[in-house]
Amino acid sequence: MINFNYESDFTLENEGAIANWLRAVIVSENKKEGEINYIFCDDEYLHKINVEYLNHDTLTDIISFDYTVGNEISGDIFISTERVLDNSKDYNTSFDNELKRVIVHGILHYCGYKDKSENDETVMRSKEDEKLTMFHVEQ
Repeated sequence: MINFNYESDFTLENEGAIANWLRAVIVSENKKEGEINYIFCDDEYLHKINVEYLNHDTLTDIISFDYTVGNEISGDIFISTERVLDNSKDYNTSFDNELKRVIVHGILHYCGYKDKSENDETVMRSKEDEKLTMFHVEQ
């Protein structure tokens, strides 16, 4: 089950379409949907989690806690919509596109994709692009 939670004034306008897209992404990676919780928040909220749980004193757009067991992916994905907005400006893309990229990024981590090395980051970006295209096809 995919759940959307809000710790700020932000809310998704199209929860159903996003959830359906994510389900298609999960199936396309030969995984099963478990309990996936998205928590949309602001920089302050996510920074506190970053410091408390990861000991990183930095701002970030996403933090994911992976509870995947076997092929069933589960976890909590925290997204700072403030960071997403700033990143959309930095990368010269729409907020909506950047938000979808970050949303699917968490799922791709649960599917086993990493982004720590340059090579892993290239693969991750390619997968994000592939999955973003799936959203546009689905709609």
